[in-house]
Amino acid sequence: MTATTDNAHDSGTDLGARYRSLADGFAAVLDTIPADGWAADSPCDGWTARDVVAHVIDTQRSFFDGHGIDLGRRPDLDDPAAAWHIHRSAVATRLDDPAVGDHPFDGHFGPTTIGETLLRFYGFDMVAHRWDVASAVGHDLRFTDDELTLMETAAAGFGPALYGEGVCKPGVEGASDADRQTRLVATLGRTV
Repeated sequence: MTATTDNAHDSGTDLGARYRSLADGFAAVLDTIPADGWAADSPCDGWTARDVVAHVIDTQRSFFDGHGIDLGRRPDLDDPAAAWHIHRSAVATRLDDPAVGDHPFDGHFGPTTIGETLLRFYGFDMVAHRWDVASAVGHDLRFTDDELTLMETAAAGFGPALYGEGVCKPGVEGASDADRQTRLVATLGRTV
């Protein structure tokens, strides 16, 4: 999460569109979860599939709140997929104002902007936790090459902070002949 602008605003890339793409990928998985699947244990210790969605919503809400950006009332998690759609719309609407994404602050890894942090850290979170929710109900979710690159780059950039309290549990040793996704999942402290 170093402060560079190569991913956040390069080649006219629109922050809102990038967020919507990541958020819609998360939504696509949530929309497939059966009603009885929300109570299933996820790969995140002590969390159900519903807890994973709550985490993604609450951490993004906390991030925006910490920068004085009100996302409105927290959506009801009785229906986690519906709650995500409400949350995603609230964030996307705020990102339609370019001043929001360009707002600078001193982050954990140095000077950054809301947009850069949103894409690098919270984007990583939406992709990683998409796999967690799918795995909770036995769905085989495969990342695209672009998603794998995003996740590998982010994990390497986080360094030891990746394994800090509340982030990922320590990486596990993957099989030497494992495919790229299996190696990534192992780096994130998860097993297939």
